[in-house]
Amino acid sequence: MASKQMSTPDLDVVVIGAGVGGIAAGAMLRDLGMRFRIFDKGSTVGGTWRDNTYPGCACDVPSHLYSLSFAQNPQWSRSYPAQPEIEAYLERVTDDLDLRESITFGAEITSTKWDDVEQFWTITLSDGRQHRARSVVLATGPLSRPSLPAISGIESFAGTMFHSARWDHSHSLKGERVAVIGTGASAVQFVPEIAPVADHVTVFQRSAPWVLPRDDRPAPQWRRALYRRVPFLQRLHRWRVYARQEMLAAAFIGRGRTAQGLAERIKQGVRDHIAASISDPEMQAALLPSYEPGCKRLLIANSWYPTLARDDVDVCTEQILEITPTGVRTADGVHHEVDTIILGTGFAASEFPGPVGITGRNGLELAERWRDGAATHLGITIDGFPNLYLLAGPNTGLGHNSIIFMIEAQLHYVRGALLDQRRNRVAVSSVRRDAVDRFYTEVQGRLQKTVWTTGCSSWYRSASGQVDTMWPGTTIEYWLRTRRFRRSRFESVGADSGGSAQAR
Repeated sequence: MASKQMSTPDLDVVVIGAGVGGIAAGAMLRDLGMRFRIFDKGSTVGGTWRDNTYPGCACDVPSHLYSLSFAQNPQWSRSYPAQPEIEAYLERVTDDLDLRESITFGAEITSTKWDDVEQFWTITLSDGRQHRARSVVLATGPLSRPSLPAISGIESFAGTMFHSARWDHSHSLKGERVAVIGTGASAVQFVPEIAPVADHVTVFQRSAPWVLPRDDRPAPQWRRALYRRVPFLQRLHRWRVYARQEMLAAAFIGRGRTAQGLAERIKQGVRDHIAASISDPEMQAALLPSYEPGCKRLLIANSWYPTLARDDVDVCTEQILEITPTGVRTADGVHHEVDTIILGTGFAASEFPGPVGITGRNGLELAERWRDGAATHLGITIDGFPNLYLLAGPNTGLGHNSIIFMIEAQLHYVRGALLDQRRNRVAVSSVRRDAVDRFYTEVQGRLQKTVWTTGCSSWYRSASGQVDTMWPGTTIEYWLRTRRFRRSRFESVGADSGGSAQAR
């Protein structure tokens, strides 16, 4: 290939998103001395933990594990962190790392396009501004876009309606009749908070979730002081929690005797949890899921079942036919009159690539590349999209451990790719198609032996049926596979001292 003169972009790397992944990426890029900028559509950092402010919002991963390994927090107040505490932690880490000046807030990106001639990415914002970067790290996360249900008449409702991820704090629920559509991770947290305030709550349940008790306790002051003075002890505790969580992988990624035994323990634990709160056998049966634990997201909460047992809370298992101006009509012919509808319908986590338009080589749209499945190499790179790196991308989601662990493993791999480019004077790296095909074929084959393909309908599965969200192994395996950047799986373009490029 003949050499050509290449212009220099104004940035080495653009990071899209200022949540956990974006903050961690910024820390890594600063260590490497890269020229970078983080863009986020919000007004501050936090991502999911900035946007989800519904009552009772909390994490289902233990506090000391749901934090960046290089920015431990000895001041967690509980076993499981609540949203305000996580958001405050991310704000504090951003300031401690001096990253805030490297972030552009209120920046909604409309397109990210690869320039085949100049060999860099052009990022266009909604206000028309453009930035050029050699590489892009996509850190928008899988839980950034609320999923809205396709229910007939939903636009006709004359009362107040909002999604749990866009909670309307200006609207009081005091004395109101409230409909909650959905029984996922958000609903099991906010319904117990609003039930004592509202006049009546009707929970519309399409399928019952598996909800286990939550061992959530306040952290004593002496422990916080000890971790502050002896950080090593906190790290030991973090690894103990990590090991405990990692053992749960056996319940999800296999169907052998161990997995069946763990599933039976989960089932019995939920049966006991229901029986301790609800005496009506018919209601107990309605709240017991019909699918395997983990096929849909496994939830933890202490107050869900006691709340459903309240006299002013009803659970409706009938199919919703339509939403009317004054309520919800179900298949049994009942019209449920309500003042407010809250959509606890989760996120479009399986709809890749999301709202940011991404165009790679030769005008290839990422949505087109992924039409038959969100194929990647290690969930990080995509053939035809040079110097583009994903955090928490396809097939890296977990049902048992902390996604932050996966994000840090991915950033270690990205770091290796960037250092390889610097060391070998490479301007462009694009993963080979055969590497992507091998990884995707392997992952999809392994997923057939996991709980996520046992027959339930969940946000883990795409509209076409494949599971493009979850990682079918342990986090230890993923950590090992991302320890080393392998240039043999990439096609590279190198630049000499005069700025020319040569294919390798």
